[in-house]
Parts: sequence; structure tokens; C-alpha cells
Amino acid sequence: MVSRDDALVRTIRPHRKVFTLGLRELWRHRELFFFFAWRDIKVRYKQTVIGALWVIIQPLFTMVVFSLIFGNLAKIPSDGVPYPIFSYCGLLPWGLFSRGISQAANSLVANQQLITKIYFPRLLLPLSSVMTGLVDFAVAFVVLIGMMLFFGISPTWNVIWIPAFLLVTVMTALGVGLWLSALNVRYRDVRYVLAFLTSLWLYATPVIYPTSLLGGRLAFLLELNPMSGVVEGFRWALLGTGVAPGRMFLISSLASLLLLVTGRLYFARLERTFADVI
Repeated sequence: MVSRDDALVRTIRPHRKVFTLGLRELWRHRELFFFFAWRDIKVRYKQTVIGALWVIIQPLFTMVVFSLIFGNLAKIPSDGVPYPIFSYCGLLPWGLFSRGISQAANSLVANQQLITKIYFPRLLLPLSSVMTGLVDFAVAFVVLIGMMLFFGISPTWNVIWIPAFLLVTVMTALGVGLWLSALNVRYRDVRYVLAFLTSLWLYATPVIYPTSLLGGRLAFLLELNPMSGVVEGFRWALLGTGVAPGRMFLISSLASLLLLVTGRLYFARLERTFADVI
């Protein structure tokens, strides 16, 4: 028998450092990360009638609405390509970003029973929520390939830039998701602000219009939006339109990195209080 004095006791304390990536700890819990990701994917399509087709239907329906309102009625230019594929190509990275911040913002509150009972790196929850969006993106991307074949558009070697654009999208979604998930623990009305924020951000991103319509200060403000360089880059890489990676993509990347760093700082600052407040 082992006496109580000889028993191994492990005390878990929060990090003393205000900012730490915690990569070593994340690696030790990598199996838990895959579990969270797989669980989110299964829950998303559990007890649905058409399953993964929702991933295709949502951007297609939005594309049809945008094409009717902005393409036909408002006559917004589309840089020489058919407006349906112009808008759908912009909706692909935008959908990855918007779903990522939505899932990440609610990830802590949705798992409050786990947070209050066991210890694990809390960063795993918003991180897995954002990364699972890549599965939806891959399914919707197949539709874009079909549309390109239908309209006779051939991709060029510029497609090698797609991973870079995806990386900035994931960084932006994770950065914003870290801010919102930490805030949502204390202020539950963040979910209502999120819907307004996402809608406003959509119109501040060149999804339904090309950047060539804007100039001067508006163009500079557009560059500060980290999703602007991503959306324009996707169109440049796949359709041959939009703005090639340059000043806009550089500024977008820096803005994305700033969101990620500040989001991680804020998340790390409040992380030690999650179990008590949630």
C-alpha cells in the first residue's frame, strides 16, 4: 500500500508569463486537438438531411443573391469575368474566415463543462474550431473548379500562392476568434455583436466589388482589412484578375499578424480565470 504522504501529487498552476505560445504544451496535447476537430466535424453534420451539401449550398445561394442584386441590378463590375464566379471566388476565403470566427467565439462557452472539470490548453478549443473550417473550404473549392471549367477559365501557376492566402485567412480568423472567445466568457452578448460585426466586415471586404472601384483614402483603409489582400489574391491566383501580391497583401499580412499576437496576449491574460468565470 502507498501512504498518503508517498502519493504523487501534481499541482497545476497558470503560466507566469503574460505571453507564451505554448507550442510544447500544444504538441503534448495534439491527440486532444484532433479529437476536438473530429468532434466538431461530426456534430456539425449530425442529424442533417443533406449533410455536407450545406457547405456547397450556402455559398452557392449567397452567390446567386449577390449576382442578382449587385451583378444584374447594381451593375457592379467584375474585372472582366462573369459576376457569379467573381463573387463565388471571393466568398470562398470569406466563408472560411466567417465560420472560423463564429465557431471560435463560442468554443469556450460551448465546452464550459470540460473547462471547469479538467485541465488542458484552452487554446486548443478556438484553434480546432478554426482549423475544421478547412474541411468545408476544400468541399466548396471543388465547386469553384467546376465553375471555372464551365466558364472556360484556366488557372495559371499563380495557384501556388493559394497556401499563403489560406495561411493569412486562418491567422486572421484565429486572431479575431481568440479575442471574441475570451470576451464571450465574461460578456455573453458577444454572440449578438458577432452577427453585426461579420455583416459589417463583409461589406468592408472586396467580396461583392473589385478594389478598382475605390481610390484614395478608401483604398488605403481597405488595405488595412486583412481579408482584402486574401480575397483579391484568390481572384488573382485563380481567375487572373484582382491585385497581385504586393503592398495590399503585405499590409493585410501584417494586420493579420497583429490581430493574432494581440488576440493571443488577451487570451493568455484571461485564460487563468476561465474556469472561475465561465
